[in-house]
Amino acid sequence: MNAPRTRVQRRPVHGVLLLDKPLGLSSNQALQRAKWLLRAEKAGHTGTLDPLATGVLPLCFGAATKFSQLHLDADKTYQATARLGVKTSTGDAEGEVIAERQVHVTPGDLARVEAQFTGPIRQVPPMHSALKKDGKALYEYAREGVEVERAPRDVTIYELSVGETMTDAAGIAVRLIAKVSKGTYIRTLGEDIGEALGCGAHLTALRRIATGDFGEAQCITLEALEAMDEDERLAQLLPAECLVSGHSRVTLGTEDAARFLSGLRRRGDWADAAHVAVFGTEPAAFLGTAHITAGELIPGRLLNPIEIQQILLNATVPHLLTEATP
Repeated sequence: MNAPRTRVQRRPVHGVLLLDKPLGLSSNQALQRAKWLLRAEKAGHTGTLDPLATGVLPLCFGAATKFSQLHLDADKTYQATARLGVKTSTGDAEGEVIAERQVHVTPGDLARVEAQFTGPIRQVPPMHSALKKDGKALYEYAREGVEVERAPRDVTIYELSVGETMTDAAGIAVRLIAKVSKGTYIRTLGEDIGEALGCGAHLTALRRIATGDFGEAQCITLEALEAMDEDERLAQLLPAECLVSGHSRVTLGTEDAARFLSGLRRRGDWADAAHVAVFGTEPAAFLGTAHITAGELIPGRLLNPIEIQQILLNATVPHLLTEATP
């Protein structure tokens, strides 16, 4: 007989966990594992990483999920290895080899493609991607052997380093480090650089080393999280306001904070601002986002009073939420 499954007692958990996603897990699988370890009621991530990619994956819990969209739009930095001379059907090591060519690459060639692919560029999204056409993901068409027309997309490569060639038993490869805008496909970038070098290429490794202000040095692995007790796991969470660190800041008194949380606009001597993080004074707590137009503070995404109370309670007495909510 199978042993009975232990029912996890969920609880309200609020904050952001910076996970170093392991190789082989989808972003959702990594999220569900972390959610189980934290016994969290509600969770989401800020944009997916391929199963073959590792690195920075911010996971949002509870109230922080309201602001996860902000990091979907954040710039990302990736480190990748591209094997030259071999093209695959997927642009990475999982695909079938579809072409092989000789490799003759000089340092001057690498400098040329660095300049060519830095700045605004256009990319055709790969068939093996989650982008949807007619309500169906492109990778689903690809699995059926169907190729559909994809419109080129404008993206920006803010910084690009194409490192020295590396030669081993697998062939010749280059190391790429790229800081890119939302929507950039690194597999496609690697393939396009390979074509520009005249030999083709596919990615053999991909790691996200930064997203927005979050870097790999701040991340924790699932293995390290599993080895911790519950209080130690909770201590790894950053507050929800870390997602709005680049916003202008407004602090409201008790009466204005209460009205703001009910969705009412507030008036004050504030300069216009498109992105504002709003805080209260008594208690000192993050309330949500807003924008300011003509001296009016206009609510955006807001925490609710219960969420604020839970966050303050957990910051003061962490064991209470650990033991709460069957």
